[in-house]
Amino acid sequence: MLEILSLIRQDGDPEWCRSVPNWDRGPWLETLLGYRRAKGNARPRIISSHLPVHMFPRAAFSSKAKV
Repeated sequence: MLEILSLIRQDGDPEWCRSVPNWDRGPWLETLLGYRRAKGNARPRIISSHLPVHMFPRAAFSSKAKV
């Protein structure tokens, strides 16, 4: 899924996918390092998570974020 979203974000150009590691393109939200990287990434951000959906903040579902 991360590869597909990365390609969509870059309009199909695979160079970004080849040059930027997965953990930088879609950091895990549930780790402190991942959270910090996600905050520093340019918008639109890609964020990965293995959290159950009921543990996400309600604001994530009422915002413009795609979940």
